[in-house]
Amino acid sequence: MSIAFWVVASLNALLYLGFGGIKLVRSKSALQAAGMGWTENVSPPTIKLIGFVEILGAVGLVIPIALQTAEPLSPIAGACLTILMAGAVIIHRRRKESSTFQLVLTAFAVAATALAAAMAF
Repeated sequence: MSIAFWVVASLNALLYLGFGGIKLVRSKSALQAAGMGWTENVSPPTIKLIGFVEILGAVGLVIPIALQTAEPLSPIAGACLTILMAGAVIIHRRRKESSTFQLVLTAFAVAATALAAAMAF
């Protein structure tokens, strides 16, 4: 199970580090130009907060188990990422963004898989 956890958690962490980092460093207009239409209805501080939460979730998923300290935080981080992505699924579905919806739904499934792997670890 350890190998499965590390594969799933590492891929998940990279995904959320990347997307969270993009939200932190790019402006709202740059994100809109990159195809993130949902940013139209969200304030810049909220976008930065979402990016920060994604990065925090990625780190929280991997670091506690890697350091063998506060290991229960990993499933909590996985649950938080899953909840965050459930919200994203709802937003993209309401906006009728079919191509983005499929990507977000996949990210939701990956987050849920990481949660399950962290709980089984």
